[in-house]
Amino acid sequence: MQMVEQLLTAAQWAPSAHNRQPWRFVVLTDKVERAKLAQAMAQQLQIDRLADGATPAVVQADAERSQARILEAPLAILACVSMAEMDTYPDAIRNENEYLMAVQSCAMAVQNLLLQAHALGLGACWMCAPLFCPQTVQAALTLPSDWRAQALITIGFPASAGKPAIRKALHEVTQWR
Repeated sequence: MQMVEQLLTAAQWAPSAHNRQPWRFVVLTDKVERAKLAQAMAQQLQIDRLADGATPAVVQADAERSQARILEAPLAILACVSMAEMDTYPDAIRNENEYLMAVQSCAMAVQNLLLQAHALGLGACWMCAPLFCPQTVQAALTLPSDWRAQALITIGFPASAGKPAIRKALHEVTQWR
């Protein structure tokens, strides 16, 4: 549990919009809870992908791979965003920007968590799948109504070195003026 607390403490120290710290975390150590989440997300994935016209075999393989990632990791942490303490405005544009700032804050917290995991010799994978089914995640885990799922981070000691990291060349993503 000490390592998990180190991960979450690192996340807590991320910068956030207005210092409101809109991130919320669900630490999924219980295999039953994780299985419930994995199954619910896989079912929603199947519904969505079949509606998109994907073949049943491809959809089934995707759903199984998604479930395996969630179930095989020793630990999973769900990162959510809450707008409960963020500002509200009379216009849609500023409210959308406030939401984006909260999401960016949550992403920075997850980045800190991932960096801490690496520093502790852990492997971690940022899964964005909850963005595609936040209501499913909320129902499966009975989350508070203001918690919106952003990412699921699977964590454990790596079984292998993994794939080599590939990044675009700096000149492809940078303008100098």
